[in-house]
Amino acid sequence: MMNNNPNKLDPQQIVAEFKDIPPMPNVMVKALSVIKNPATGIAELAKLMQVDQAISTKTLSLVNSAFYGFRQQITSINKALVVLGMMKAKNIIMSLALKQMMTAQGSRELWEHSIKCAVAAEILAKEYKVINPDDAFVIGFLHDIGKMLLNSKNPLKYSKVRYLATQGNVKLIDVEDAQFGTNHCVLGALISKKWQLPVILTNCIRYHHEPLQSSLPTVCGIVYCADRMVQQNIPTPLLDPKIMNKMEFTINDPVAVRETILTKAGIFLKEMSSPN
Repeated sequence: MMNNNPNKLDPQQIVAEFKDIPPMPNVMVKALSVIKNPATGIAELAKLMQVDQAISTKTLSLVNSAFYGFRQQITSINKALVVLGMMKAKNIIMSLALKQMMTAQGSRELWEHSIKCAVAAEILAKEYKVINPDDAFVIGFLHDIGKMLLNSKNPLKYSKVRYLATQGNVKLIDVEDAQFGTNHCVLGALISKKWQLPVILTNCIRYHHEPLQSSLPTVCGIVYCADRMVQQNIPTPLLDPKIMNKMEFTINDPVAVRETILTKAGIFLKEMSSPN
């Protein structure tokens, strides 16, 4: 296909221009390693979490919050892991491990939006049974991670991009392409590949704004819907009928679903943001 944008970079140029792709945070690497090895189990993950006071404190705070609604007070990481399961614990670790990176190289707004989108994707996946809800959480959380590279490369220019995208009917990725020669979807997929994350995750990050271009349109559509539903300013339309007509699920009242999601996401975000 011919490139109609003379400023748009080819893949080799993108890697060269954005060569400083950050490594995955060490605690996240260790958590994934533990989870991949069934022999290590909950005890090893608990030990890893207990070393990091912020992670252990916030995990206990979240597991005892209205987000999960457990009746019994849970006072130990080991018990928290038993009731949560290792995958949900891993998602909490990821949310906290990437907080510093996302806020430093992107913005606090990026981290907060990522949390909301993760919760939204998990809720939608659970409702419509398109993808495992725990996997949907990860995809939702990481969908905008490419914005870190654009912001860290030129914060002033990217601030201008975000401003322009809010003015009139213009897509963020179009403004990014015009200003940087690439966009956060392409760069997010590069980060996902560098971190050796699953192909399905890389695919959804790449096409979350354009799910019909994905080889997994319905799975990608869950992230598309989650992203749209947690926007601070409600998009018009909230969900594009041209996209939704091609999905294998139907959201009958997206505005009502949005309110439910924002309430639930607000609880998760509050617990993750609270001081230790």
